[in-house]
Amino acid sequence: MVADLWCAGFSWVLVVKKGYQEREEAIQSSVMTKVKGVTLTNSSESGLHLWSPEDYVIPPNGEQVFFIVTNYIETPNQRLSFCAESYKVPHGRCESDDDCAEGEAVKAGHGIKTGVCLNSTGTCEIHAWCPVEYSKRPIQPLLSEAENFTIYIKNFIRFPKFEFSKSNVLETSDDSYLKRCSFDKEKDMYCPIFRLGELIRWSGYDFQDMAAQGGSIGILIEWNCDLDKDSSECNPEYTFTRLDINLNNSVTSGYNFRQFTRYYMDQNGQSFRTLYKVYGIRFDIMINGQAGKFSIVPTLIAIGSGVALLGAGAFACDMILLYMMNTSSYYREKKFE
Repeated sequence: MVADLWCAGFSWVLVVKKGYQEREEAIQSSVMTKVKGVTLTNSSESGLHLWSPEDYVIPPNGEQVFFIVTNYIETPNQRLSFCAESYKVPHGRCESDDDCAEGEAVKAGHGIKTGVCLNSTGTCEIHAWCPVEYSKRPIQPLLSEAENFTIYIKNFIRFPKFEFSKSNVLETSDDSYLKRCSFDKEKDMYCPIFRLGELIRWSGYDFQDMAAQGGSIGILIEWNCDLDKDSSECNPEYTFTRLDINLNNSVTSGYNFRQFTRYYMDQNGQSFRTLYKVYGIRFDIMINGQAGKFSIVPTLIAIGSGVALLGAGAFACDMILLYMMNTSSYYREKKFE
């Protein structure tokens, strides 16, 4: 019985847990991203606008964390002047001029109070970029065609202890490969081109539903490599997860910020601007992995531990049979005769 238990435990440690291998979990990684695609919007504020990656990708220089605009609120032709604060800003509401201390900034508002309460709006007059920001978000995403954009994710990894390096891009001399391929877990694992709509679907959600209000997606690339096998057996495994999943129906749900303002100057030399509050999808690319390779040192340690375990097992069985069983006296006689 002891021998059987020892064999099972030894096999589990040495074979299943690969106790004969030296391990490394300090993976070194580099990620480059690139988004491609164009779409056309037509709004009552600014008319036709062609959106290219320079407009909707933030930041545009291909980092591990990036944001794609899918919806927006546009406030055009803002000029520095005097106007009413929005009634949606509690600190900007008033009943008399005493509620609008001159020179005081409106908390979570848009400008500086002038000391005047505007009875027509029930809010303080402010010095600000006027008119103040529009706050009604389009129900349907204005960049609905963004689901056909493509994301190019290039990942280099290295396990320095074993001097092993690899990439998630197919090694080929065919220059046209990346122009025509699309990622497929079964058929084309080494094509790093992902269609945005499919990527969201793999996370368990619908692109059009998420695009209206925004969200956050995590892309995990995991490299678990047995370097005793051929390098072709070391493959990336992708997992796509919505990170803001618990924020549905919450005041903090979605993902948005005031992305940019475009400044202009009219023929009279006065400046004005167009403000965009953008909604979209944030992508966080995370790299994880470990590698193992045969080494004599962990092999000897595993064997030595198994031998020690065998001795400890025999001792434990003796103690049980000698002192804890009903037939301990019989066993004692047989053992020491």
